[in-house]
Order: sequence, then structure tokens, then C-alpha cells
Amino acid sequence: MTFAHPWVLLLLVIPVLLLVWGVQRRDPGVAVPIDHGTHGSKRLLFLLLGLFECMPALVLAGALVLLAGPQSLRQSSNERVLTNIQICMDVSGSMGSDGRYKMAKEAIEAFTLEREGDAFGLTLFGSHQIRWVPLTTDLKVIRGALPFANPRYQPIHMVGTRIGAALLFCRDNMLHEAEEGDRLIILVSDGFSSDLGDGFAEHDIADELKEADIKLYHIHVGTDEVPPEVVDIADRTGGDAFVARDEAGLAQIFRHIDKMRPAKFKPGGTMPMDHFAPFALAALLALGLHTLGLLGIRSTPW
Repeated sequence: MTFAHPWVLLLLVIPVLLLVWGVQRRDPGVAVPIDHGTHGSKRLLFLLLGLFECMPALVLAGALVLLAGPQSLRQSSNERVLTNIQICMDVSGSMGSDGRYKMAKEAIEAFTLEREGDAFGLTLFGSHQIRWVPLTTDLKVIRGALPFANPRYQPIHMVGTRIGAALLFCRDNMLHEAEEGDRLIILVSDGFSSDLGDGFAEHDIADELKEADIKLYHIHVGTDEVPPEVVDIADRTGGDAFVARDEAGLAQIFRHIDKMRPAKFKPGGTMPMDHFAPFALAALLALGLHTLGLLGIRSTPW
């Protein structure tokens, strides 16, 4: 047991002095004729009255101990290990057809609600890349930024699809922004990439992602097959690739990723924590006894 403000304990001399003064000032009271008669022993009543008279001093002592800030060493609750998740979203023209953008937007929003406590970033890409939101644990920012990812609002130079360049762009951002913890890239796209397909590019990209300890999960939105080059990169990094043909399928994929990469926790360290409960209960008990005494069990002047 330690105290945050031990000097306050010096003030405990005040309730002690009040107790001493209360004992010394007690007298038999005002004598009346009936007092000279024969009476039974009132020792128990005398002790009971003395107990109730001590209660205010004990309440004051309890308040002073609470002001001193009693503390005890305890192990804090488990701390969440941060997972850094970069959403890499295709905003090329084809993502605006068949409700693909709306479907992806709603699924990403739901995913961020389930992963409160992790860090998310948002990268938009087409022929070029835009780091729209850096990694942040304030996931309201991600949800607020998604409406601006609508393919209809993108400039003309974003109409193409270069997945390879987007993955390397996300990797570089991760290396500069990510703290300790798992690193994931969730690629949401609906088309083939113009900068993959020769066999060497995807191998090089996969090696760079693995070197940065980043796992790639690819969600292919649409009716086409998943590009084999992206499947190869995801597999080499320890991730996976999926096809989402409708909104329900997309939501299920995000839930699957959440189960594959669940939140991790580590034990918290030992630290001093407030230990008010026993002293507060003791002071409340003393106050209750004093109140009970005031209801009838008290001294009279005769």
C-alpha cells in the first residue's frame, strides 16, 4: 500500500485529538432527584453511546485517507496490439458500374466498425496513386473519406488500373507510418492490372511485401475471375484472394479476414492503481452508524 500524497496523513492527528477531547469532556450530566435512587448498571449503554460519539472523527479520518490517495500495485488489463491495415481501393472507371463502388464502400465502413482500436489507412489508385488518409486509429476519418473515393469524382488520369504500382506505394507508406504490430493491405479492385503479368514483376512485388512483413488480401469485385498475378502475390505474402459478386459476399469476405487476423492482446504491466474502496466503505459505515445514533441512541442532558 502506498499513497499519492502521503503528507496528508499527518492531518490524521486532528481526528485523534477530537477523540481524546470527546472522551475527556464526558461527564455524568445534570443531576436530578431521581439520580439519587437505585439504578441498574448502564455500562453497556455507556459504551454504546461512546461508540456513536466516535463516528464523526472516524468519518473525518476516512476522508483524510482518501485525500492521501491510497494506491496498490496491480496488473492492468490486457492491452490491444495494434494491427495496421491499409485499404487500397481501385477508383478506376469500371468500379463505378454495377454498384461496385457503393458495395465496396459499405463493406469497408462495416469492417472499420468491427476493428475499432486498429490503425487504418486509405489509398486510392487507378493509373496513379493517392494517399488519401494516412494510418490513423480515428476510424471515423476513414468512413468520412470513403464518399470521396467515388470513381465518378476522379480525374481523367485515374481511369486505368495499375495494381503493382499501388501495392508498392502502400508498402512505402506502411514502412514510414506503421507502428509495431501486424501489417495488412486489403486490395479492393475489379480489373486486371496493366503493370503485372510478365511473371517477374509480381515476384518482385511479393518479395518486397514479405520483406516489409506485409500480408496482402485481395478482394476482386465483379463477375470476372481474380487476376492470377494478384493471387500469386497474395499467396506468397501469406494472404489470400477472394471474389465478391454481391454485397452479401463482400461482407462475408471481410468477416472472414477479421477471423483470420483477429485482434491480439498482450498483458499490461504492473502499475499503481487507486485503492479507495475499503476506506470509502469504512467511512460510509461510520457515517451510517452516526446517523443511526442520531435517531434515538444518544446522550441527554440529565
